[in-house]
Amino acid sequence: MNRLPPFLSIKSTDHLPRLSERSNTGYFFAKTLIATSIGLSFIASNIFAQEVEQASQAQVDRQLEVITVNARRREESLQETPIAVSAFSAKELERRGIESTQDLDRVTPSLQFATSGQLSGNNSAAVVFIRGVGQLDPTSSVDPGVGIYVDDVYMGRSAGGAMDFKDIASVEVLRGPQGTLFGRNTIGGAVLVRSAEPSEDFGGKARVRIGEDNLREGFVAVDLPISEELLTRFSAGMRKRDGYVIREFDGQDLGNDNTYTLNGTIQYQPSETFKMTLRGDFTDEDENGSPFVFAGVNESAPVAAIVSVAAGCPGATIPFAPIAPGDPRFGAPNVPNIDDPRCANDFQNKGDYTNGGVAPVESTLTAWGLSAALEWEVNNEFMLKSISAYRSTQWTGIRDADNTPLELITTDVASDSEQFSQEFQVLYENDNLSGIAGLYYFDESSDDRLSIFLGFPPSPPVISSLLSGGPGTRDLQVIHLETESYALFSEWAYTFSDDLSVSAGLRYTEDDKRFQGTIMNLFPSSEPDPSPLPTLATSEGGPLFIFNKLFSDTYSATTGSASIRYKLDDNINTYLSYSSSFKSGGFNSRYNAPTADNLPISFGEEEVTSWEVGVKADVTNNLRINAAAFMSEYKDIQLIFRQGVVPLLFNAGSASIDGFELEFTYIPTSNLMLEGGFSYLKDKIDSVTDIDGAAATITPDNSLPLTPEWQGNVGASYSMEVGNNYELTTRVDVSYTDSQYFDSSNTELVAQNDAVTYVTASVKLDNLVSYWDVTFGINNLTNERFLEQGNASLATLGYAEAIYARPRNWFLSFSTEF
Repeated sequence: MNRLPPFLSIKSTDHLPRLSERSNTGYFFAKTLIATSIGLSFIASNIFAQEVEQASQAQVDRQLEVITVNARRREESLQETPIAVSAFSAKELERRGIESTQDLDRVTPSLQFATSGQLSGNNSAAVVFIRGVGQLDPTSSVDPGVGIYVDDVYMGRSAGGAMDFKDIASVEVLRGPQGTLFGRNTIGGAVLVRSAEPSEDFGGKARVRIGEDNLREGFVAVDLPISEELLTRFSAGMRKRDGYVIREFDGQDLGNDNTYTLNGTIQYQPSETFKMTLRGDFTDEDENGSPFVFAGVNESAPVAAIVSVAAGCPGATIPFAPIAPGDPRFGAPNVPNIDDPRCANDFQNKGDYTNGGVAPVESTLTAWGLSAALEWEVNNEFMLKSISAYRSTQWTGIRDADNTPLELITTDVASDSEQFSQEFQVLYENDNLSGIAGLYYFDESSDDRLSIFLGFPPSPPVISSLLSGGPGTRDLQVIHLETESYALFSEWAYTFSDDLSVSAGLRYTEDDKRFQGTIMNLFPSSEPDPSPLPTLATSEGGPLFIFNKLFSDTYSATTGSASIRYKLDDNINTYLSYSSSFKSGGFNSRYNAPTADNLPISFGEEEVTSWEVGVKADVTNNLRINAAAFMSEYKDIQLIFRQGVVPLLFNAGSASIDGFELEFTYIPTSNLMLEGGFSYLKDKIDSVTDIDGAAATITPDNSLPLTPEWQGNVGASYSMEVGNNYELTTRVDVSYTDSQYFDSSNTELVAQNDAVTYVTASVKLDNLVSYWDVTFGINNLTNERFLEQGNASLATLGYAEAIYARPRNWFLSFSTEF
């Protein structure tokens, strides 16, 4: 009996196994489905050809659009691009209810896009994975694994990568390594966001929205042409919404929205061969904090036990070798599971949407950027491009990581980053040969200040002070990071005939990284910061972990790509491709004890290579099926290990990831549209390297984080005319995400242990004459309760925290064009 993939059903998922019980059947499924898809394309072509011939004229008018993408740094048809790409126009994103980058995983196979970075506490910190490859740590010392580009400008930091879609033209998600044309830190893929272009005519659009949790949103964009040669476009937006997690201590709402954005574009085109585009953007966010809640505690963990004893928890003891022989508080584990606010136990759980913390929390972001893009058509074959950009990003994130009245751990991060990039491109195209060659330069500096309060000091002699009610300790880290990167790249494609073409490219990248900082321990935690910061091995406040001097290292790699595309007929393209990319190494910036010789611990680059076979078929004028199967090798993975309480990155493993993806669009009538896709991922940890003095958080039996086995989405919209001037459209979108982990140690307590089915529904009324529309919609229609993020340090600190998705909520919006 044939069995449909699970995401095609929205039945209860209570019967689904937990992650640790997932079956290995279907390991070769992904490798054989591509052949099935090609066969399906041929069969469907014959089945639907007759249907199209018999369709009414109204039906024929509703056909598939030709989609143009820039996945290879030049404009070409999506169906002829030998890369797995999900492409969305602004209209399509609006139609499918996608309002921000973090919503993209609801409509994109193999993509997971989370915010509220686990270790940052910032609501705009992007944690992005494609095909099981990404990066969990959004801090400045670690590079992202998926590149985010806005108008061809690379966003160097994870903070700010989570953004609302306001005045955009399109979004493309490139799946798989993109090291040739997009460079370092695209080992999982790349997300390309393009802003709307100015118009030759005065006009614009506006939108207002209200909704649940006191949602208030406004946006306006205006085209102001100065002359035929000089065009401008300006936009502004704001979004406010109450948080959905309430702190019991002070009533503060967490997970709220409070964002303002400004954008401007000036485009000067004095001739048909030259164009200059200047862009500027500004974003300001000032929010209460990430919506973490208590997820659990290990009562026997050293820190949790010490804090319970210090707080006076009845009967609490410390479960390790006695420091003071005979002291009854240093015995076998015996933290009573009683409802007492002084005890670190599961009675601290206030529920999915109530936070029990008392420490200050905060999430802010101020980011702005300027860019200049110059295009010069030298002749019919050559074009020169220059892309210059500067960005400034300042952000803070304060989180009470244990989310209880107890003081186990609080992190306070502030970061100030600046980046400059310059790219030169030479593009060539004639009847058979097309290609690109380029130079790229990137310079970034970041100043971070990280203050970590711990409920116990690192050295046993002062534990007695804590047990007597004394304060804990504070790790203070003031760090300066610099990255200077150079790259030379080229890719060329040759067309032998209308049916056959090949392409190949190479890129050489060299990163020079510098690290300087003061990292020390202060006891008691209330001791003020030393001024000036010490440069010796000790200070009045406590030990200095890292010397305040300059450290540097260089990372380089040659990456490449190749593909062959063959057209089976006029509407079916197939391809075979190879690609590779690397993510730069760096220096760890978190410490809780002195290192050997007071030197920072560095980690090297990681690499992904991938083989992919795909088919892109416009089966008929109203049916499109695109599919891809791939095999990836993931080497020198930057995995998190723990030295005591501190998470550190090491190159400590390799993995293989195989998968299959399919996307479709079907327009059976002029009124009805069906679209969606799915992905299947099979990951396997091939090896784990032992790290001296560090506890591994991953084993060969683990799964990679943010790598659900099955993922899928289906959307259906139905439109009908109402009178002569109106159109009414109803739409339902269903997305399915299999169970998954949020950390490399596969902590079940903070995992998405059950599959999630997320449903949105909307009704839209369009005025076809006056160009306005009203939309009423509901997000999370079935009020699904599920985790969006999780983090834990159960062995030492003893805490676990999680973020649940916002419950069911409604909205009402009004949009107009003028």
